[in-house]
Amino acid sequence: MRTTMRHCSWTTAAAVLGLVVGCGKADGDARDSVAGTDSLGSLSQGNDDDEDADEDADGDDDADDDADGDADGDGDGTTKFDVASPDGVLSCDQAGSGDTHSYIWIANSSESTVSKINTVTMVEEARYMTRDTAGNPSRTSVALSGNMAVANRSGGVSKFYSNIADCQDTNGTPGIQTSTGPNDVLTWDQEECRAWYTPFGYSTQRPLAWAHGVVNQETCEYENEKLWTAGGNNAGTADVVLMDGETGVVEDMVTIDNVVGWAQLYGGAVDGEGNFWTVDHNWDGPSTLIRVGQDMGVDTWPVEQEVHYGLAVDVKGRAWLCGGGGASRFDPVTQSWAHLAPMSSGNALGGCMTDGQGTLWTSPYNNPLLVGIDTETVTVVATWDIPSYVHGVSIDFQGNVWGVEFSGDEAFRVDPATGNYDTVGGLIGAYTYSDMTGFALSSVGAPSG
Repeated sequence: MRTTMRHCSWTTAAAVLGLVVGCGKADGDARDSVAGTDSLGSLSQGNDDDEDADEDADGDDDADDDADGDADGDGDGTTKFDVASPDGVLSCDQAGSGDTHSYIWIANSSESTVSKINTVTMVEEARYMTRDTAGNPSRTSVALSGNMAVANRSGGVSKFYSNIADCQDTNGTPGIQTSTGPNDVLTWDQEECRAWYTPFGYSTQRPLAWAHGVVNQETCEYENEKLWTAGGNNAGTADVVLMDGETGVVEDMVTIDNVVGWAQLYGGAVDGEGNFWTVDHNWDGPSTLIRVGQDMGVDTWPVEQEVHYGLAVDVKGRAWLCGGGGASRFDPVTQSWAHLAPMSSGNALGGCMTDGQGTLWTSPYNNPLLVGIDTETVTVVATWDIPSYVHGVSIDFQGNVWGVEFSGDEAFRVDPATGNYDTVGGLIGAYTYSDMTGFALSSVGAPSG
């Protein structure tokens, strides 16, 4: 159903909501320190019977310790999926291939920080404050350039550079000052790997998803990347916002009416055409699946079953709503739904993500399981035991499936073929179930026009 919504220009949005333009590094002078930053990330072996072959023996985080040369670190001569790193540019024609980018970004909600964890070495390489005051971050999203943005539930979006070489010397101290790990969180005004921060006047802000940029054939770098987010203040309406990924400036906005639930719009994902998909909160009534194009045109469809919490888009452009281990697939071409009933009772929680190879991965609410669902038959094809329930699920560029505990202190890297897992600890109130690695954006393909 094509719906006409209230469309606002940047000027109108600023006047109504008190939005502030992102202003590069000149984004505040607060000097608040972060409590609890002495926690250290830890690596522990799960049910894998052999030693962790993913450790980079020379500490340089490159692929030269990968005995078979396939850049997945396991020495077996194969990658788990047909995956490619977003910023491993071998040539302009191969932009997006290679294996020079391998990070998962996990929000430490209660600490108001975000952790940058190397998915190969399992080492947390940096931890950053997400706002000048406590912001309660939850969703992270990684662009094809490898850079990351994080949304604060209390309002505001920050972008961080993945590559330290891109960080800018702006705090008045010679050289680049940036975090080196979980016990080294710099104050807001000192951290120089934050690209920008854009405040929003929202009382709740959750969804966040990058759209595709364009590869500059001269520099072989991604340009014109866009970032979607959503938020609001009042029950019944919410804004979907399109931002300039380079500057953090709000470019366009549309207001969605008849939004259900106190948390308003919840999940967020982008399809191969750069459209933004989201859904409202379903605990207070029937939900609506929403698609917003970069022309800010809005399509809506009623959700048939209340099993959703997480949201993903597969390689065929179909939207998935997940919760409690169940899943609902919506095909916008045929306007039809397919369902897998929830595998557990409760409030139908759980994020999900597709691996680009025909499997959707999720976790049934409050159960220590990782579940694979066939995206064509909508049936369960794999179940793996893990140490605890994971609220967020993501795929890395080595083909592993990651699960992030529900407000816990651990995340698990799972081999989808064997169920063997590794554990990284030291997180604080971890809560992320969005595109934490950039794999989801990479897997859906690039816009055709």
